[in-house]
Amino acid sequence: MLQIAFLRQHTAQAITQLKVKHFAELHLVDEVLQLDDSRKKIQFEVEELLAKINSTSKEIGMLMQQGQQAKASSLKQQIADYKIAIEPLKTDLKNIEETIHNILVRLPNLPSTAVPQGKTPEDNVVVFQSKNIPELSANAVPHWDLARQYNLIDFELGNKITGSGFPVYINQGAKLQRALIQYFLDFNTKAGYIEYATPFMVNSDSAYGTGQLPDKEGQMYYVGQDELYLIPTSEVPLTNIWRDVIVKEEELPIKMTAYSPCFRREAGSYGKDVRGLNRVHQFDKVEIVQIVHPDKSYTILEEMVAHVEKLLQSLALPYRLLKLCGGDMSFASALTYDFEVYSAAQKRWLEVSSVSNFESFQSNRMKTRYKDATGKTQLVHTLNGSSLALPRIVAALLENNQTLESIHLPNVLHTYMASTLVAS
Repeated sequence: MLQIAFLRQHTAQAITQLKVKHFAELHLVDEVLQLDDSRKKIQFEVEELLAKINSTSKEIGMLMQQGQQAKASSLKQQIADYKIAIEPLKTDLKNIEETIHNILVRLPNLPSTAVPQGKTPEDNVVVFQSKNIPELSANAVPHWDLARQYNLIDFELGNKITGSGFPVYINQGAKLQRALIQYFLDFNTKAGYIEYATPFMVNSDSAYGTGQLPDKEGQMYYVGQDELYLIPTSEVPLTNIWRDVIVKEEELPIKMTAYSPCFRREAGSYGKDVRGLNRVHQFDKVEIVQIVHPDKSYTILEEMVAHVEKLLQSLALPYRLLKLCGGDMSFASALTYDFEVYSAAQKRWLEVSSVSNFESFQSNRMKTRYKDATGKTQLVHTLNGSSLALPRIVAALLENNQTLESIHLPNVLHTYMASTLVAS
């Protein structure tokens, strides 16, 4: 959540940055500042009346000690009048504070000055691209056909049990999921990330804290009776571990990783863009999250990008790194890098990871702070990254490593499962 103090001191800058994200309701910036002016005026009137009540109460005490009951009784009526006058002001103050809050949560995070201009994914900047793009034989098929041929994934069975977008992994397919999850977690913990096993449902405070609410409310699965949300990523419970916490400066950075299933009710296009594992409503993902000192967040962002890059390299998959343009960034992000792997059978790039710096946007919502050397509390910065999302990794591994007889898995997975998938 943006801070009013910043919006007031840097109004033009904030509007310029919001334009980079193509935010359509720029008028809300001026609106919230005008409301804050009104709030200050009402707050001043409330404080004035409270001061009068306090000073008059002291005067009454002195008069009572002096035996001037009649004069004291007269002043008591003044206090009663003050209290009557203050009640509607308190109501107005509460209402205007709620209105200000409701507007602030609609404002997205301001993009970093490093964010490229642009509106669509086509405007994203390619930072790096592998040269080893595989060329498959004419008999090569996409992963949904391989899944059927090798009995790895049953999409129709998932449709029967739950609905479209909920695949069932079978035998070698299930083992591959488990192997990738374990490998990703091991890779992260070796780099100093502490592993957590968190709930797969969160309350509204948690979803609000990381920016899913109110922005992504329609994309989240909601359990109405219990008022809980199925998580879209373990970023949400991991980051909320530190909600309403003041950490010690020397504890920073805090590095966390977790596996979770992810649930997203997102509308997609039709055709190959959503076939097979390209877009599903439930999928597995391993996440990395860091809580860091604000002076170091962009250095740590680059370190997290390098970490995910090494993980992709270890899988021997062709990949490219993108810096997202303003129009393709998430609501809460200040700067995001995406990793995509090349799907040789589909001849297209598939997103498998986003690594983002949220600066103080999430920590302001969550009231996550640290004490600096002077003892003053400051907001931390939060970052997260996919490390990695499994569906499209699986799609690329199957497609890029297929032969006429089998599918060869990368060397790093051989300690977790068989080195080769064979038709059953």
